[in-house]
Amino acid sequence: MDLLSIRDLKRVAGPVSQSVVFRAQLEKCLQKTTKTGNPFYELTFSDSEESLVLRVWNNSPMFDLCGQLRNGHFVEVSGEFGLGNDGRSIDGKTWKARVLNELETAEVLAGSESLRAKQEEDYSFIETSVAVILDPRLARLCGGFLEHYGERFKRTGAARDYHHARRGGLVEHVAQMMRSAVRICEAYPMLNRDLLVAGVLFHDIGKLWENVYEEKGFTMPYTEISELMGHIPLGMEIVNRLWRELLDEDDLRKEWGDLEPASERVRLHLLHLIASHHGELAFGSPVVPKTPEAQALHYIDNLDAKMEMYDRGYEVAPELGKNVYERVRPLPGRLIAPLQVFEQGNNASSEE
Repeated sequence: MDLLSIRDLKRVAGPVSQSVVFRAQLEKCLQKTTKTGNPFYELTFSDSEESLVLRVWNNSPMFDLCGQLRNGHFVEVSGEFGLGNDGRSIDGKTWKARVLNELETAEVLAGSESLRAKQEEDYSFIETSVAVILDPRLARLCGGFLEHYGERFKRTGAARDYHHARRGGLVEHVAQMMRSAVRICEAYPMLNRDLLVAGVLFHDIGKLWENVYEEKGFTMPYTEISELMGHIPLGMEIVNRLWRELLDEDDLRKEWGDLEPASERVRLHLLHLIASHHGELAFGSPVVPKTPEAQALHYIDNLDAKMEMYDRGYEVAPELGKNVYERVRPLPGRLIAPLQVFEQGNNASSEE
């Protein structure tokens, strides 16, 4: 049996069970009770890209096995899997699990080769984009952040659900937003490129405390500080702290004293981008976008999140009919397969 990722398992699962092997972390193993009082287990497995929930009923031969599994274990699961009766969930007909050794665990944590390569490329693009910032204050601020928090950044998700909800997902999200921001600045010269790139880097930086994964796992713990503050106030606080630390250096304070625009205005405009990036008060921003860069950041953020939802949806959503897929929340309706790009000569009349 070929080793599959959880995303691959979801993609290939059908009404007829098939032999499958996957490796993942057992994030949660909960014993629950049905409405009729029968016990069952609910297991959540997670790998570098997806999570999978399996329910094991008390009449299943795997029921006793579940009682031996422990939260946090990295395991290899092999058995017969297919779609459940609802046509959406994954059902394990028969399966077994073994705990992975240290080397196997490290491989699972690292993710697939393609994901590792993508995230490395994305992080390199972020570093390159920051390196060409001309404003010395924003350049030092962004560079200092990457130096101090880069490793934590690399294991943070962009969200708990919906988009880029995986270890390193925030790096992917920020890099793609930066690509869009650079191109949009070319189309709209009125935009301050340095400010917008810095805003992209810092807009979700509070998620390094809200959506960070454990150093050796796919569990995203809940913390008191993130629950009490939220990622927008946390991000503003981090930027303010980094800014103050830079100004504590006498040479920099003197060097920046006569720069235009004034350093205090630069700081305020950057904070405004973080504060307003959700776009509306109803969506959690304490203020609406009031500058061109803030408005651009809001749309760039929203666009990248939505495109990720579509991209993932086409891979894991059940196909309801030709070119029609199950709705992926929070998108507003069922997904329709995108129109293929036209290629010259790719038509029926040209075929021999």
